[in-house]
Amino acid sequence: MRSPRRHPLLVPALLCALAVLAARPIYAADGGGSAGGQGAAESGFSAQVARLYEDAAVATQSYEAGRREAEKRRAQALRAEALLDRERRETAVLHEELGRIARAQYRSGGGTPLTAQILLASTTEELMRGQHVFSQSQLAVNNAIDKSRRAESRLAADEARAAAAWQALERRSSELADLKEDIEQKLEQARWQLQGQADASVAAGSCRGAVRLDQPKASFTSAWVAPVESYQLSAGFGSGGTRWANRHTGQDFAVPIGTPVRAVGAGQVVKVSCGGAFGIEVVVEHAGGYYSQYAHLAAVTVDQGEQLRPGQWIGQSGTTGNSSGPHLHFEVRVTPEMGSAVDPVPWLSARGVPVG
Repeated sequence: MRSPRRHPLLVPALLCALAVLAARPIYAADGGGSAGGQGAAESGFSAQVARLYEDAAVATQSYEAGRREAEKRRAQALRAEALLDRERRETAVLHEELGRIARAQYRSGGGTPLTAQILLASTTEELMRGQHVFSQSQLAVNNAIDKSRRAESRLAADEARAAAAWQALERRSSELADLKEDIEQKLEQARWQLQGQADASVAAGSCRGAVRLDQPKASFTSAWVAPVESYQLSAGFGSGGTRWANRHTGQDFAVPIGTPVRAVGAGQVVKVSCGGAFGIEVVVEHAGGYYSQYAHLAAVTVDQGEQLRPGQWIGQSGTTGNSSGPHLHFEVRVTPEMGSAVDPVPWLSARGVPVG
């Protein structure tokens, strides 16, 4: 029986890519800033969070690809185990066949009695017939023994390969999981360092200025986009709660600290502020008399008066101000000030951006 065909693994390449990501330093400052300055350090944390955020996405994709490959290998290993079971049954049948031949020889006078019959043959015909029976009997025994030995050898080799495949599978899966966890731990540490700086800015009531991050290369073909790429919806427009004086005035997007926040459409930054219930916030004016607000940020990447394109990063999410946890508070208003909000979900939906 042929052993199962082997297929190349993606896992070694994924491990190399993840190892490079995991080796990145946590405290690297972004290029182009003045070394050692407070502004450079703050900018460095923001840039590091952005890089680690991307690294974590790559690590997750690589981990999932490795996991899918591991599942394929696991299925192959299970098929190999089924083949091994068949080989074991075939080997047992061969052993039984050897026993049957031995018992048949014993009952028919094989072995030494058959040799004696040849020596005591009284005619040429008896001699020739005895020699033929002896030859056939020995050939059958030898063939059965050789076949049994080959099957046992093949079985032992296949069992060793199957055991090695299982061990390699478990080892590589563990390595992928460890590397992914290492990157996520670095990201979580950097996120809270960034949040600590943001809290200090809010407490001082002084924004630390725009942090210039490398913008994504992807260009959006649509005029409107969601304020964050991936999210879970939490508090919605008009919902009640003890944290608001009246009703909730926007839509909350539950995202981790440091998540890139995007301008939902083209416009101009009309407000960047720190302090108060919204913590660090950005307000953007759009055509048609509407304004979008992005609140509870950990950092901003734009300056007041700056022109924006759809999907441009304008900040990083956080939990500054009156916030119960990391999220983006997003509002759509008819004036730049609070008190004029409209429900942002149908507003975005009307512009081709389903939220949910």
